[in-house]
Amino acid sequence: MLRYTPAGVPVSEGRLQHGSTQIEGGAERLVEVEIAVLALGEPARWLQAAPLGGVVKATGFLAAKGHNSKMPVLHVNSIEFLEGNENGSILQEEG
Repeated sequence: MLRYTPAGVPVSEGRLQHGSTQIEGGAERLVEVEIAVLALGEPARWLQAAPLGGVVKATGFLAAKGHNSKMPVLHVNSIEFLEGNENGSILQEEG
């Protein structure tokens, strides 16, 4: 959902799902996780544009949700749309 701060900065919050097969202790392991995401500025618009169920590569940093919660939130700095785009389109924060 896209919203705006009182200063007019776009903010988008949501959840991303990850699934992959990893090697642990010499054996394959299916890894699945869902994590909260937050984006500010242009990355918020990119996150809002990501189709539900689409495949993206999001990069950024992990931070605690707040002072009273240590749950991780991925703060998105860039998104690469991997599905539905022949070459993949990389969107990066302008600066």
